[in-house]
Amino acid sequence: MMPVGPLMKEHRVIERMIQLLRRESRRIAEEREVDPAFLDAAVDFIRTYADRTHHGKEEDILFRDLAEKSLSEEERETMEELVREHKLARETVGELVGAKQRYLEGDAEALETVLEKLDVLVTMYPDHIEKEDKHFFLPVMEYFSEAEQDDMLEEMWEFDRGMIHEKYYSVVERLENRG
Repeated sequence: MMPVGPLMKEHRVIERMIQLLRRESRRIAEEREVDPAFLDAAVDFIRTYADRTHHGKEEDILFRDLAEKSLSEEERETMEELVREHKLARETVGELVGAKQRYLEGDAEALETVLEKLDVLVTMYPDHIEKEDKHFFLPVMEYFSEAEQDDMLEEMWEFDRGMIHEKYYSVVERLENRG
């Protein structure tokens, strides 16, 4: 299996969450009410699964190894663009969390910011995923030997094995430091 195989499977799960965000955005627009529990769960998913786990493997393993190859100018620019999109997603999620908090504190105008940030996510992610799946992942695999791909895949599996510990160590630390 190529190392991009698991990344593409992860895209399918992220796409499911994006559909849920799209549906929730429509509901918020119609009912003019934010469901904080839904947003908390969605933010946790995006931060832990989509960003730290999925983007983590892309940036910390695949893109790191690609940076050592003689990529075409177009491929290098695409990789840089993908990293910028990851950063945009992180920033947008942070702004979404802030807007949700302001909404809960009584700032009715923050509802519009929640909707704007959801729109950024549901617009950006499908295009981002398509760019990776259909235009980037498979062509860049040509730069790696079968042994390099196998090593990369093993490193990705190891990365995944560590994520549950990273996630819950941070939960315990956050709870220890509150108050």
